[in-house]
Amino acid sequence: MEHFTIATVAEQSADFRRVLWTGKHSQLVIMTVPPGGEIGEEVHEDIDQILSFVSGTGEAIVSGQTRKVAAGDLVVVPAGRTHNFVNTGENPLILYTVYGPPEHADGAVHATKEEADALEEAGKDEPPTV
Repeated sequence: MEHFTIATVAEQSADFRRVLWTGKHSQLVIMTVPPGGEIGEEVHEDIDQILSFVSGTGEAIVSGQTRKVAAGDLVVVPAGRTHNFVNTGENPLILYTVYGPPEHADGAVHATKEEADALEEAGKDEPPTV
């Protein structure tokens, strides 16, 4: 069994992205988006994503619709939907997300968005194959 006090674990990580757990059908990832930062517009064609916000404030943009997000909010992004999450506050926007199936390399840690983007572009952030 894996057990996480997820809000505490997420708030203790300064990394942009950290994979906490990877299973055959899903993956748990924590993220910290700095003030003024964003996850970046993207589409996961075959992956559903659920994001739960732990602290900070921001905007969720999914399929052209924008909503404010804050601690306690949850956003579902079905596969194939364009999405981005932007930190609009003065403090980090901290969240955890569940991908189904996994999206990132098992155990991946990306200190910054730039590092995450570079590793993805280089093909070094691929999810495990079944």
